[in-house]
Amino acid sequence: MARLAGWDAALPAFCAPAALLVLIFLVLRLRHGSRFKVCEKVLHTYPLEYRTRVSKKDSEWKYLGDVHTVRLSVRGQHGAPSLRAMNASTVRRWPKEAEESGAWFAGDLAFGGVMIVPGSNDMLFVQPADWKKYEQERAQADPQRRALAEQAGISRLLEKEPRILVTG
Repeated sequence: MARLAGWDAALPAFCAPAALLVLIFLVLRLRHGSRFKVCEKVLHTYPLEYRTRVSKKDSEWKYLGDVHTVRLSVRGQHGAPSLRAMNASTVRRWPKEAEESGAWFAGDLAFGGVMIVPGSNDMLFVQPADWKKYEQERAQADPQRRALAEQAGISRLLEKEPRILVTG
């Protein structure tokens, strides 16, 4: 009987680390839910505009999802800013259809927005790759433009990589 009681006491000790890992995973994944809410607000605030050219420059693995560096432009226009694009869902892939057929964009390039890729049904949340570089443009934006960004929830940098400290 004593051996059975000892096993029962050890079971919670074995389950506690697994439960902690599941909790950390869920907290990181819940951030994706907030990304969907921001995308919804952006789509209700800004009209969709078709961008004929989407060029992916780079991809980087992050805890919160793959971050793709992209440029959205219209043929004949130059100087499109580099944007950080993250899939609004937890999918970790680049929609190849974006480079082939363009994408729909809703938002303001200095603040961020949403990119929807036709044919793949992928929705990506985007913000300037170099947030500080466009600080002056955002500060000098007219009040209506800033109010739209505030209403859409993109007036500040939203996607930050969590600081995970590993000490040994």
